Amino acid sequence: MALTKINHVSEADHDLVTAAVAAAERDTDGEIVTVIAAQSNDYDDVALVWASVVAFVAMSVIALFPDFYQGLYDRLTGGWGHDLTANQWLGTVIAVGVLKWIGIWLILLWRPLRLALTPRAIKAQRVRARAIGLFKVGTEAKTVGRTGVLLYVSLREHRADIVADEAIAAKVAPAVWGEAMAALIERIRAGEPGAGMAEAVKRMGVVLAEHVPKRDENPNELPDRLIEI
Repeated sequence: MALTKINHVSEADHDLVTAAVAAAERDTDGEIVTVIAAQSNDYDDVALVWASVVAFVAMSVIALFPDFYQGLYDRLTGGWGHDLTANQWLGTVIAVGVLKWIGIWLILLWRPLRLALTPRAIKAQRVRARAIGLFKVGTEAKTVGRTGVLLYVSLREHRADIVADEAIAAKVAPAVWGEAMAALIERIRAGEPGAGMAEAVKRMGVVLAEHVPKRDENPNELPDRLIEI
């Protein structure tokens, strides 16, 4: 079976980012890895929370205004319905809650809406967690001098992160990458993810050249190409 190729950006974007990484690494022992993903998490738990909250609110409203809903029941049955016992009323309330839960869960199977209803803080946490996970697998301790640094972009969350290996993290505070991140986000918002990543890599190279300058004997240990997942 042939594998489907992932294409979040164009071949021109790939070439642009690869060239930017190669240029940025000329003056530093730092090794820049670039990764771009469509989305960092499915947010299934967020959908569960929304469904549960809506179901709970629906049941609570019925419990708080029983006369109104009993009257609604009478109107729906044309006044021919029998009076519900306490157990039957409780069962009706639970049934409404279950139906509400199922309905909201089905609606939130549409992932763009699920993502839109996910708080920004949660999205930022999940993107950061994904970036760290990818860093540990593909970048951390993969260079002799522990000088790897990962630039990670998650398109649907409109989030990005930079994670650095031990030798770089000890010299460069996270806030120092702010200029690179700002340049990246500005270009991505303009619909130019490749150009944004290339500009971020360029600015990361300036920081790395200052704190981890190039030594003649240091080989190129990590791929320069843009990785899509």
